[in-house]
Amino acid sequence: MMKLLDVLAEHPDPVPLKQLALETGLHPSTAHRILGAMTGSGFVERGDAGVYRLGIRLLELGSIVKSRISLRETAMPAMLKLHAATGESVNLGIRAGDEIVYVERTSSGRSAVRVVHIVGARAPLHTTATGKLFLVADGPQKVKDYAKRTGLPASTATSITTLQDLEKELDKVRRHGVAFDMDEVENGVRCIAAGIRDDSGKLVAGLSLSTPSERFDAGWGPLIRETADEISQALGYTPPPVR
Repeated sequence: MMKLLDVLAEHPDPVPLKQLALETGLHPSTAHRILGAMTGSGFVERGDAGVYRLGIRLLELGSIVKSRISLRETAMPAMLKLHAATGESVNLGIRAGDEIVYVERTSSGRSAVRVVHIVGARAPLHTTATGKLFLVADGPQKVKDYAKRTGLPASTATSITTLQDLEKELDKVRRHGVAFDMDEVENGVRCIAAGIRDDSGKLVAGLSLSTPSERFDAGWGPLIRETADEISQALGYTPPPVR
């Protein structure tokens, strides 16, 4: 049954019995018997010309699986692994309008420096590493709209406060695949973030590593990006093929 499902999934058009038997290595009568059972349960649909395609029942089951996948639960094992590798705080942030809301966090316990990234905390998109990821996804015109709407208020002396500087920063994010917060939300705290995507390819969250400024290491960027990619794949995201 699984062989038949895999072959049907590989073909965008309905597949005749003979081809299904050939590609699965099943005897035609065996394939026909299994397909009959699968058709009866809705896993496969049979066309008038004796061709087969995946059935609507798979879509129903897929929707159930998707609805039961929790971003926080899915992300936590990878977050804990990143935390163990670096010893620093790892944050999971989602967008809420013009702000980032932190929905999960692992604490480092290595420093008395207070980090703003506590669960439930909010911060503007343009001052946070995760927020910059979402602004890149928005595109140039929506970034201009955001700047006009919010006025780009500063949280610290190093916060970005002009559209020109914000556009330069977002260009760096676009090129490097990670975003930085260099003491822009809170003095003495720096952050690196990479994006998390769902099965549709939509940016749904940011994974960030926050550290006291004296321990900040930009070399963690690739590891953070790899961890974010791991979470994305667990959510069903398939990256486009490299050309």
